[in-house]
Amino acid sequence: MEPNTTKDRSVEVEHREVQHKSDSSLVASTFIKYAAYVIIIFGILFFLVRYVFPMF
Repeated sequence: MEPNTTKDRSVEVEHREVQHKSDSSLVASTFIKYAAYVIIIFGILFFLVRYVFPMF
C-alpha cells in the first residue's frame, strides 16, 4: 500500500469576472432591433398594398 497516492497536487483555479451589459442598454438594443424588424415589415406591406395589389 502506497502511503500517499495522490501526492501533493497544486491546482490553480482560474477566476473570471464577466461584465454583463446593464439592463437598460440590453433593453434599448433589443428594442431597436425589433423596431427595425417592424418598420421593414410595414414597408413591405405598404409596397404590396400600394403597388402590387392594384395590378390585379
